[in-house]
Amino acid sequence: MVADWHATSNVLVVLTAADELSLGWLCTDVAAAGHRLVRVHEPDLDGALTAAAFEPAARPLVTHLPLALTERGEVKT
Repeated sequence: MVADWHATSNVLVVLTAADELSLGWLCTDVAAAGHRLVRVHEPDLDGALTAAAFEPAARPLVTHLPLALTERGEVKT
């Protein structure tokens, strides 16, 4: 997935999930829909899920999430 992304777009959009549990559910939904994803677990936080990368086709599943580092507001559920 990373090599494909690097070769075709090399663009990241950083979004915000409400918490680790919500991010985990999102990853489960994305995988169940058949999309590719990469989960990032932070060793310094006891392996907590802190980020995930999704292929562009997963966009409909993440459009409710706000852009990170903005004042856009709360996560819509």
